[in-house]
Amino acid sequence: MDLKIKGKKGVVAAASSGLGRAVAESLAEEGVDLVICSRNREKIKKAAEEISVKYKANVFPVSCDVTIEGDLLKLKEEVEKKLGTCHILFANAGGPPPGGVEDFSTEDLNNALKLNLFSTVNLVKTFLPYMRRELWGRILASTSISVKQPIPSLALSNISRAGVVSYIKTLSDQVGKFNITANVIAPGYIQTGRVVQILNNKAKKEGKSYEEVKGELKKAIPVNKIGSPEEFGAFSAFLLSDLASYITGDTILIDGGMYRGTM
Repeated sequence: MDLKIKGKKGVVAAASSGLGRAVAESLAEEGVDLVICSRNREKIKKAAEEISVKYKANVFPVSCDVTIEGDLLKLKEEVEKKLGTCHILFANAGGPPPGGVEDFSTEDLNNALKLNLFSTVNLVKTFLPYMRRELWGRILASTSISVKQPIPSLALSNISRAGVVSYIKTLSDQVGKFNITANVIAPGYIQTGRVVQILNNKAKKEGKSYEEVKGELKKAIPVNKIGSPEEFGAFSAFLLSDLASYITGDTILIDGGMYRGTM
């Protein structure tokens, strides 16, 4: 399917691996010129090189910590230099440490809010002016199934990501007239390093093997599998495309049916 975004300019955060990398690959395959960023200079450089070669695409790496104002300024400067503008933004960051509601300090909470909520707000503030100027834009913030169904062992994630949903919903109402959409994608369990970490922690806590815990999880998912980064990337690319112009202000699950609610 042609998503009609060939030649568009995009920014993908936390793209050296995992979900961000999957989104960058799907967009590159569609012909989007990209600036991708992550904190690790060598990893993001390698990712950009590999994606460029694989898809014969223009992919430029930037070392950037999205929680640091100076790094975001550097990212903006590189986007100006390499792309000239920005039509597409995938706002993404890592997850805070696991634990319950009694396992974190006020400082831990502040760090989680900075990592997930404030980074999304500041990325949008950085690149929204380009989209207004272009009268075309797609914003997608990555959160978690926890914004619909809190996960007991991920209290910090539950708290910090919920604010992203309210922010994006508010944003969508204000930017629609500029042909800009803003949505949230909420993954369940996708096979990434983060999920491996979560399952390992659960296995250790319960005195079980990793494979045993993984098997139990798969049984709790109606499609009986953990999702792949490729599935996540393809769905995200659609939401970031011209074909998704009538989808905005939504929080969309990609979870194999694990969420049991009706809305």
